[in-house]
Amino acid sequence: MLHFLGQLYGPFFDLHNWETVITSGNDWLIIFSLVMIECLLSVDNAVVLAAQTQSLPTQKQREESLFYGIWGAYIFRFIIIGLGTYLIHFWEIKVVGALYLAYLVLQFFTRTRVKHTRKLVSDRKRRILPLFWSVVLQIEMMDIIFSVDSVLASLAISSNPVIVLIGGLIGILAMRGVAEVIMKLMQRIPELEPMAYILIGLIAVKLFISIPAIDIEIPAALFGIVVLAAIVITLIIHVIRKRRRAQTKQDEATKSTESTES
Repeated sequence: MLHFLGQLYGPFFDLHNWETVITSGNDWLIIFSLVMIECLLSVDNAVVLAAQTQSLPTQKQREESLFYGIWGAYIFRFIIIGLGTYLIHFWEIKVVGALYLAYLVLQFFTRTRVKHTRKLVSDRKRRILPLFWSVVLQIEMMDIIFSVDSVLASLAISSNPVIVLIGGLIGILAMRGVAEVIMKLMQRIPELEPMAYILIGLIAVKLFISIPAIDIEIPAALFGIVVLAAIVITLIIHVIRKRRRAQTKQDEATKSTESTES
């Protein structure tokens, strides 16, 4: 058993391997490519993370949940890269992830805001963990699910686990930045939250059809275009609604003035 673990994780503790990677320009070019792949493959992850943090009551807690989540993601990435050659057998995790995401979408669209608030209050009484740590746990679960594709793609480019680890760690940090941007936009533009859950539904389908029994892969670049298009459409809807509300207020003010004068 110890010999097996040594084979899997020994390269991570080889100082000569780290020195070679850090001082090699070619290796840094590979790392840059891996970071780009990580960001492309993690567009859907960023959307899910940003949506999950919305159940927390304050902006500070939302940001902290992503901070704690990133350390869990780093630890898991270290473990999963060592097991990279065996990941192909773990397609079942995609099925679990797809079902879980579909559950999140169903839960969001089948309750009103009042029910949502009541559910959060009642959940505090029944929940084993506090709300904050429950969200952090959900973030870790999503990291596990979405790491499969990015690690497999990275190992296909470089078999050196140190290169894959550095690329993955930088990529995770960049992806968290994307998640924080989306999270802040959701606070300013309420329409982004339902849009995010529609995208989560698409992500669930994307995950499920990628299992070996179906084997249909939606290119990450194509999904990134879908996300951008959805954001643009949502922004247009937000602007239209904002103008309508402003016009309605103006009409009401005009009517009030006219009634006062008469």
